Amino acid sequence: MSFDDVKDDTREGEIVTFAASAVPELRRSAETIRPVPEKRNARALMASIRERMDWTRLPGLGPREEDTSTYGSRIIRRVGLFVLLPTLVIGLYLFGFASNQYVAEAQFAVRGNVEPMENISLGQYTNLIQKHNSQDSFIVRDYIGSQTMVEALEKSIGISKMFSRPEADFWTRFDPSDPIEDLTKYWRKHVEAHIDSISGVIRLTVRAFTPEDALTITREVVVRSETLINAISKRAQADMVTQAQADAATAQERLRNAHVALQSFRNQWGVIDPIKSAEGTLTTLNTLRKDKLKNENDLQVLRSSNLDERSRSIQTLVANGAAIDQQMKLLQDELTSAGAAAGGGPNLTEALLQYEGLLVERTIAEKLEESASGMLDRARVAASKQHIFLATFVPPVLPTDSLYPERGHTLLVAFFCFLVIWSSCSLLVAGIRDQRM
Repeated sequence: MSFDDVKDDTREGEIVTFAASAVPELRRSAETIRPVPEKRNARALMASIRERMDWTRLPGLGPREEDTSTYGSRIIRRVGLFVLLPTLVIGLYLFGFASNQYVAEAQFAVRGNVEPMENISLGQYTNLIQKHNSQDSFIVRDYIGSQTMVEALEKSIGISKMFSRPEADFWTRFDPSDPIEDLTKYWRKHVEAHIDSISGVIRLTVRAFTPEDALTITREVVVRSETLINAISKRAQADMVTQAQADAATAQERLRNAHVALQSFRNQWGVIDPIKSAEGTLTTLNTLRKDKLKNENDLQVLRSSNLDERSRSIQTLVANGAAIDQQMKLLQDELTSAGAAAGGGPNLTEALLQYEGLLVERTIAEKLEESASGMLDRARVAASKQHIFLATFVPPVLPTDSLYPERGHTLLVAFFCFLVIWSSCSLLVAGIRDQRM
């Protein structure tokens, strides 16, 4: 064997050795390479990202531990965490820290001759509602819950101090440093006024942390409500009578002006009653006409007897006729405006025209004054009947036992609410998981 043959054998052995060591490595690399799909949907992509970002696969951390507990134990654990534990916290507050609240109650109604509310359809109770319900009842209810009532009670009895007593717990206690708007909101939570839609009775309930405070607040609210109703009643009566008095005063002033105008007319014309003066003038004219006719008849008789015109009898009758004509002309000038224009003096026709206008004005003023006086009397009678008042038939009394908080009822409601919330969330999560699978 030559040296070249030995060299070739050595080279072949090295190649075989390298191939033997490289083949397993290539096989392992081929096994780990996964083909990349041409299209990957969003769900597969999100699953891949979630798997790669799993915090349990970070360096230094162990693999995720599987939950080996049973389904029943998991349900019990979750119910205890999300239902029983919050309910226990609320129960601890209710039975360990919550303060007793005492309720004082009063019932009253607005009575009197009041106008009913507008027509509402409630079947057989409609007439009863229209008889008892009034707008004043709703005014009292809104006034009880208003900021005006809160400010008045704060000045009189200091309700902010009553609601911030040491007996109150940390959750229900009012902070005296809060503004009046917050006190009003707190007031509306502790004081309620409800109107019965059938009878119109107002039921007032007041909650406080001591029996004495509840009684004091209730009495003060009733007194303030009664004061409001009395003020409304007096205002309505005063408005009704005031308007009637104003109308009567206007009518009296008109009548007074009419009398003054008549007085000025009489002073100006110097005639008390131009109508009677005109009647007297007409009577005189009629008498003069009769005298003139008689005088003319007598004169005609004398002239027919062939008596001389210069005789005393004929001259006397002629003179009497001329005098009668002159008197009739003067009286006619007084009655007509043409004669007044010619003579430059006043005439009775113009006086009659002004006097009749003044008489018409006086008559109208008298009728208006009579009507206004009657309306004033009727307004006073109606005002005396339009009296409303607050009738308290259930006065407030000192409570002896606390009605709030309703610990058992509140605890049961809280347990039910937590159970419903947990059940709803569990069903929602389970539905989402089912959609992802």
